[in-house]
Amino acid sequence: MKGKTVVITGGTSGIGEIAAIVLAQMGARIILIARSKSRGRVTLARLHERTPGFAHTVHYADLTRISEMKRVAAEIASQEPRIDILINNAGAIFGSRRLTEDGLEYTFALNHMAYFVVTEGLRERLEASAPARIVNTASAAHQGAKLDFEDLQLTKSFGPLKAYGRSKLCNILFTRELARKLQGTGVTANCLHPGFVATRIGDASGGVISRFAWLARLLAISPEIGAEPIMYLASSRAVAGTTGEYFYRRQPIAPSPAAQDDRAASLGSAAPPWPG
Repeated sequence: MKGKTVVITGGTSGIGEIAAIVLAQMGARIILIARSKSRGRVTLARLHERTPGFAHTVHYADLTRISEMKRVAAEIASQEPRIDILINNAGAIFGSRRLTEDGLEYTFALNHMAYFVVTEGLRERLEASAPARIVNTASAAHQGAKLDFEDLQLTKSFGPLKAYGRSKLCNILFTRELARKLQGTGVTANCLHPGFVATRIGDASGGVISRFAWLARLLAISPEIGAEPIMYLASSRAVAGTTGEYFYRRQPIAPSPAAQDDRAASLGSAAPPWPG
């Protein structure tokens, strides 16, 4: 990873922060995209402490807002001569249905649209830096989820876990279609299930999920273990030519039948999946 530049969302806590620190220790320069300035400063300080002399940096953006997704991607693309790895990792579970300023359900906006828009904003820079990699954090929570293109924003039957599962299904479909579109460019795209990890992901949910998040953490694996597949896909020579796959640990596995629907993947990227 020496000399590589890594852009990561969701890199100020949990598996994202672990991945950022370890990749930096392997020689990479880290560019964080963070919402919280306090957490951004803390993680940046940790990076500088572990790897003094590296020009790590942080950009701030609210990744539930499309304008912010576009702005931060444009800022990074204009300032960075090359980007070797993009890790889309930001995500959360929200306990009640609410809409962003763009009319998107929050889970869909943060967990999927941020991947979509940030990747598109950095795609030209990634292609110019090839060989390059895109790593998307998905989840086994996609199992059993199905897309309804007439109701992507869950206006009819919202449930926190349903919304989360759908967003993770979108991540896998997006990865598969992205890999197809990037064929021949030298840029690979893969996604992963990190396992059931003890992180902050349920903290913003409110309601029952937030109240029982502490109990779930007792049964979960550590962020260090959960971060391992992110670091593997970002750095290992063994997967340098692998693209369009869904990984658990270090092995590609088959996602659900719905996640292998090439028509749904194509429809999802053919037109902006947001109102208007």
